Amino acid sequence: MEEAISRILTELEEIRHFFDNPTDPNSQSLSEPTLLDLQTLLHHTINSNDSEPLDRLYEDLSSKSLSPNHLIRPIASTMDLGPTHLSLLASNVYLSLLLSPNSPVFTLFTPVSFLSLLRSIRRSLKPWQPQVVPSETAEGSHHVAANKKRKGSGGRGRGSRKNAKSLNVDEGESEESEFDVGKVFSVLEKLELVMGLIHLDRFPDSLKSLVQTVVEIPVMAVEMCGNSVSYNRITDLCSRVLSEVLRPEHGEQADTAAEVLKSLSQLILRPKSPARMFGLAFVTNQMMGVAKSSDGVKKAVVNLPRYLVQKVPEKSEPRALAVESIMEIVKVMEFNDQIGFVEYVLKMTQGKASLRLLGVDLILMLMMYLKDPLGVELDGEVDGEWGLKCMEALIHRCSDISGGIRARALSNLAQLVGFLTGDDRSRAVLKQVMGFGNVAGEQRVEGDMNGLLRKRCMDEKAAVRKAAFLLITKLTALLGGAFDGVVLKTIGMACSDPLVSIRKAAISALSEAFRKFSDESVTTEWLHSVPRLISDNESSIQEECENLFLELVLDRISGAASSLQNGSVFSNSSLKAKSLEREIEFLFPEGVLGLMRGICNGEVTPWVKKICASLGKKKRLKHKIAVALRNIIKTSESLWLRQSMLIEKWTAPPGAWFLLSEVSAYLSKAVDWEFLQHHWQLFDKYGVRGEVKIPLTQGDAHLEEEGVESNSVAWAGDRVFLLQTISNVSMELPPEPAADLAHNLLRRVEEFNMHSTEVNAHVKALRTLCKQKASNPEEADTLVMKWVDQLLTKASHILEKYILEVSAANKDGSFFTPPSRKGKKAARLLSQAVTAVYTIGSLVIVCPSADVNAITPLLHTIITSGNSDPKLNKLPGTTVSLKQAAPSFYIQAWLTMGKICLADGKLAKNYIPLFVQELEKSDCAALRNNLVVMMADFCVRYTALVDCYIAKITKCLCDPCELVRRQTFILLSRLLQRDYVKWRGVLFLRFLLSLVDESEKIRQLADYLFGSILKVKAPLLAYNSFVEAIFILNDCHAHNGHNDSQGSRVESRLFSIRGNDENLRSKRMHIYVSLLKQMAPEHLLATFAKLCAEILAAASDGMLDIEDITGQSVLQDAFQILACKEIRIPSNRGSSSDSADIDDEVGDSGGASAAAARGRVITQAVRKGLIQNTIPIFIELKRLLESKNSPLIGSLMECLRIILKDYKNEIDDILVADKQLQKELIYDMQKYDSTKAKSTVAEAVAKMQKSSSNQSPAVSKVASIKHAQNKLTNKSKNYSKLASAMADVAAAATARSVLREVNKGASTPPLGSLSVPKLKSCNGASTSQCDRPLNVLKSLSKRHFFDSDEEN
Repeated sequence: MEEAISRILTELEEIRHFFDNPTDPNSQSLSEPTLLDLQTLLHHTINSNDSEPLDRLYEDLSSKSLSPNHLIRPIASTMDLGPTHLSLLASNVYLSLLLSPNSPVFTLFTPVSFLSLLRSIRRSLKPWQPQVVPSETAEGSHHVAANKKRKGSGGRGRGSRKNAKSLNVDEGESEESEFDVGKVFSVLEKLELVMGLIHLDRFPDSLKSLVQTVVEIPVMAVEMCGNSVSYNRITDLCSRVLSEVLRPEHGEQADTAAEVLKSLSQLILRPKSPARMFGLAFVTNQMMGVAKSSDGVKKAVVNLPRYLVQKVPEKSEPRALAVESIMEIVKVMEFNDQIGFVEYVLKMTQGKASLRLLGVDLILMLMMYLKDPLGVELDGEVDGEWGLKCMEALIHRCSDISGGIRARALSNLAQLVGFLTGDDRSRAVLKQVMGFGNVAGEQRVEGDMNGLLRKRCMDEKAAVRKAAFLLITKLTALLGGAFDGVVLKTIGMACSDPLVSIRKAAISALSEAFRKFSDESVTTEWLHSVPRLISDNESSIQEECENLFLELVLDRISGAASSLQNGSVFSNSSLKAKSLEREIEFLFPEGVLGLMRGICNGEVTPWVKKICASLGKKKRLKHKIAVALRNIIKTSESLWLRQSMLIEKWTAPPGAWFLLSEVSAYLSKAVDWEFLQHHWQLFDKYGVRGEVKIPLTQGDAHLEEEGVESNSVAWAGDRVFLLQTISNVSMELPPEPAADLAHNLLRRVEEFNMHSTEVNAHVKALRTLCKQKASNPEEADTLVMKWVDQLLTKASHILEKYILEVSAANKDGSFFTPPSRKGKKAARLLSQAVTAVYTIGSLVIVCPSADVNAITPLLHTIITSGNSDPKLNKLPGTTVSLKQAAPSFYIQAWLTMGKICLADGKLAKNYIPLFVQELEKSDCAALRNNLVVMMADFCVRYTALVDCYIAKITKCLCDPCELVRRQTFILLSRLLQRDYVKWRGVLFLRFLLSLVDESEKIRQLADYLFGSILKVKAPLLAYNSFVEAIFILNDCHAHNGHNDSQGSRVESRLFSIRGNDENLRSKRMHIYVSLLKQMAPEHLLATFAKLCAEILAAASDGMLDIEDITGQSVLQDAFQILACKEIRIPSNRGSSSDSADIDDEVGDSGGASAAAARGRVITQAVRKGLIQNTIPIFIELKRLLESKNSPLIGSLMECLRIILKDYKNEIDDILVADKQLQKELIYDMQKYDSTKAKSTVAEAVAKMQKSSSNQSPAVSKVASIKHAQNKLTNKSKNYSKLASAMADVAAAATARSVLREVNKGASTPPLGSLSVPKLKSCNGASTSQCDRPLNVLKSLSKRHFFDSDEEN
């Protein structure tokens, strides 16, 4: 020890000489050997509890005139400047000195040395980054090397002072010391012990630095510690040090706790990391433990969540983590403190946007994690519970002005409903709170909740709509099936939303309601909304549609029929026919028969067919569905027979045969022949006898009673589906029954007395049976051709016979006689002829190669009957108009001719013009509908032939019949999607009227076409045709390229919404807004520029006649479009809630953010250039309108005012450069607003006068009447003066506020300071009380055009 003490003293004496001349900081540091000697000395002293060697060191220091300060300063210098391992060694030595027995703690501890200790700890945990050092001279190289981090000490042997004191070494000799976490452990352990010896209440800065350093250690140690064991130990040491800091010896505990929590808040709000967990654990464990005995610490901890609220970041993920952290702290607080924080959160929901958004998130967490939010465990009233206030605040935020907050509130409310409905008691209270209870007086609240759902389901923000559907999904269990009809309808409409996420949310909400409740309204809405999505563009939605149909329809039907397999059908002879239906419904689970009835709806069946086909191709249809449908039919029949009722009046449950016909195509082995044969014989035996054999005939006065008719129609439909089922399973039929069935089918067709749907089914079944019976395809074609020719010949004879009968009857004038034997014969002949002509078309479809040369002239005669040209009618004698005599026969003839033309291209080339001509002149809606369908088929088969007639086909978009309009829209849309028709010419512009069609269904289809399909397929279509659409819709012919021919004038009038009526303007505006919503931001800017250049500039240049009514409409529409919010570019100055909403929708990525930033810069530059070119156009146009005293000045000023607000940053540069323009805008806007306000108040005064006159009592005396009139007149004058003054003040305030925004806060000078021309008297004096010259008065009269415009 003596040698060690001697070496220490020697080096300290050498260092003392450098204190007075500190040219080199390294010269003041201790060398590593000296530090090791000190460590050995201190280690021996502490472990052996022998203080003699250390006392001798202090005595020797004193003998050499060295104070303890001469020892501490070199150690502090080493901690500051030495390499990492040497710095930690010096720190260890310094702390050991403080912990040594009989240590002069107050002498050795100084704030400077303590800060050096803390810096040493920080440096040791920083990751080392190697630096590339350029070659330098030998003298200066050590200065560069001294800056390298964590460098080991060179020259460890004894030598000269220069080598010993240099803490850096040559690059060739140095060895980088690896990070040793054990040294850090040692330092932190000793630091904890030292905290028990020193009191930092006298050194507040040292205390603050200590807290900050210890809090930073867990963050820096994440990268340095290689395993969790080391990290856990280092965080445990930090926790112990911070616990020591909280002792009262180090100062006021409240202040110390506040400092600790302030530093820990940075860790708590960090993204997911171990350091965040350390911060939370220390607060919830150690500090909460201290808080039990210290009111100051408790107060600090209670205020921590409020402090964290103010520091929460705006991004969605960090915000969510912050909410979790806050809740971890709140959960360990006492109940009263928790309630205090709840009240604070409720106040947050009334604050600014960022706090409202955070409050909405906190309410959800508070309700989910705090005990008994709704007070269900209490016996008292629950009205005063904090949970109810939170629910009210959350529901109120669902109508927040910010879309992001609305969406978050709805989504959190949905989560909360799902969480609380798990408990029966909570469900009852929740139902009452949300207004869905059966308590008296709650109907108003329920209406408010349903009203809220309706509004949010139709919200302009996609995220809000999505959240609303999620809420409805969660409310399903709570509502118990009591759905509002409007809400259901809205969800159904949302299934066709342009956004995929909204469609998925709507499907989920509607399906959840359908899954839990079998209410008829829910079933109907689901069937009309979800199955149609099998044709959606998104494959995931198609798959979801298939899965839902399989689960909610097919599996439900299968499960319902499984209970019938045991034949659990009971008989009760006392049952009547009426109650039999109820018994049948009783046998099946609730809603199953209604579901099957809904499938039969004409709007649902096409999608059901497509879904079944898709499931069948994927082999997802199970045998049990076919077995279940078979059991349902058999059970229904068995129950009917057990009641001893006539079998000919029995019908299977609606939808059973239809669904079996669809699934049997893929489950042929699941349907046995005995079952099919039995029902075919039943239908064949009783169906012919009881059916209505004249499906579409005139004079049905002798039909049987209504029950028989509906029964016969049901039997006819079931026969069709049965035949389709037989065709599907024909491969499994035995040979002999198949031959008998084919013979029977042919016989039935030859009678020509079936309904058209039955004809198709019989013909298709015949063809299928022939193909299955033949041994090869050639033989099958021969068999088919044989019976097709046979049927065509018989059908031809029937047509000839009917035409001759009509001609003969027309000569006698007895065709439309009252019902008699002769009239019945004519009716039967007509029915047979209608079926025959339809059969011809079906045969041509089945066998396109069939010979129809003998039939074509007959059909030509029918469709041209009544024509004045004798060459078009081959029949001799008087021509007969079959269109008037037999409309159904005439329509079927056109339909059959169309089918023949589809099979014969040469014939189609000759007859397509005739089809178009009939489409234009026909007054029969059914015929026009069929012709549109045929033209669509022709367009697919003969695209080039039909292309020139597309414009004429589009006229049907304005057809008076809704069915024809809808059919035309659907067919043309399909052709456009498949590129058989191109979006060119007037086609797109004519489609626009469908957006405002009278039919709601057509409007929905149009919204889906423009919002979903065209937005993806033709994104530039709306932009390219926007300006032209304004002229077309207003029927204005001043647009370039507009054809002014008489024919086009008539067509343009047909496809315009011309007029200044408010209803017509709103329709046009709806179309414009729909187009603007499809445009990208750059296209919105370009559209803004095109409107200014092609309409506003054209009007100011005289190219657009603004005195013409259509020109005024175009200009007014342009003003409204420029002022609407849809044409504005979304600003990047949105609130935090809106940005959070965007984060939730699209996520956040570095590349996307950079691209968005570049896009914003470009957009701002374009906006600035655009508005600089726009304002002069507005000014010039304003002067022109003023000169013409045009009523459009009001629209222009409204538009200009909105532009001034929306583009205030861009306009600011213009107004700064042109002060005169600024003054003119202020003056004009103030005058316009004043006039408008006066007009509004004048109307109010007029109403007040009228009300006063109506309320005044009747007075008999004349004097009393005059007195009352004079009083009312004076009162009205006073009202008028007050109104005028108020209007002037309001107008001035409005103008100043707008221009103040433009000038970024600079107030607008008063009107009196503007350079307004002063009026001079006759003598030249500037006074306002003398008589003015006549020319001055005339000039002033021109300034009243604002008043006159408003009055007009």
